[in-house]
Amino acid sequence: MSPGEPPSRPSPTELEIIRLIRRVVEQSRPEGVEVGIGDDTAVLRTEPGARLLATTDVVVEDVHFRRAWATPFDIGWKAMAVNLSDIAGKGGQPRWALVGLAMSAPTPEDVEALYEGMREAAAPHGVAIVGGDTSDSPRGWFVNVTLLGEHGGTPRLRSGAKPGDAVAVTGTLGRSAAGLAALEAGRGVLGTASTSAVEAVTSAHLRPTPRVAEGRWLDAAGGVHAMMDCSDGLATDLAHICRASGVGARVTLDRLPVDPAAREVAGALGADALVWATSGGEDFELLLACDPDSVATLRAGLRHATGTALTVVGEIEALQTGVTFLDRAGRPVRVEAGYEHFRA
Repeated sequence: MSPGEPPSRPSPTELEIIRLIRRVVEQSRPEGVEVGIGDDTAVLRTEPGARLLATTDVVVEDVHFRRAWATPFDIGWKAMAVNLSDIAGKGGQPRWALVGLAMSAPTPEDVEALYEGMREAAAPHGVAIVGGDTSDSPRGWFVNVTLLGEHGGTPRLRSGAKPGDAVAVTGTLGRSAAGLAALEAGRGVLGTASTSAVEAVTSAHLRPTPRVAEGRWLDAAGGVHAMMDCSDGLATDLAHICRASGVGARVTLDRLPVDPAAREVAGALGADALVWATSGGEDFELLLACDPDSVATLRAGLRHATGTALTVVGEIEALQTGVTFLDRAGRPVRVEAGYEHFRA
């Protein structure tokens, strides 16, 4: 240790980490939690007749986030938000989360900020963190959230799309990929992009907004035949719906709601915002196939209930031809697939 340097603090023990986690997450105990953190297994009470929904996602350092620009709070937020988005895609109500955490040389401040991020992402939806596990990690951070939710009826699946359905998305596309590009480039390369545009896209990448309220409203409104969250990119996720439903789809590129801030950042970087919108991934909007006669009602109702736009971008076809993207003249255009973890 050099003269004048403060002495290094040892990492907290596992018991100290658990006590810290418990202090952060147990600021309130939502209804339905009989036993939370403190025992080997949480004890939860579900609503009579409800279907239990379960999803899990792992976020990995240098795959889903980089600590060079993502704070522990950001990492915790995103780890929770991606799971909330999965439950949103089923039209369900998220309820309880279990967190598997592996960290290398964490400080108490790291752990506290990470769980504060998860708690703040979860709190608007009444989600309680009720348990999990912690471990040392020899290389990087890993956060695995398992989220349980409920649905009082029939959840929206990928497999319900029908020929003639409209294909629609909530919100705008391309924000998260633009945010990643902006973070990788650094502010010095983004001179022509406004501060507000850069902040909008980087925030969307670091702290995405799961469309839980939108999913529940669309599920209850009627007319929605298939739904999922758009996490791997429109091209990939719509292909998932087509395969599960045994149908094809046509998407007109001019109809895509490309985010204005993403367009501005793309202009500064010499990139194509349309590529980000179709293939960038991690927008966490909702992608749905619905009765075309219900579109006007769904669009107006969703805007009134949540403030979120719904945009029709294409149609479901009877032929099992996957997804075809069309330009303004109706000609097929090649579009790259979205995110794939194990692409060769």
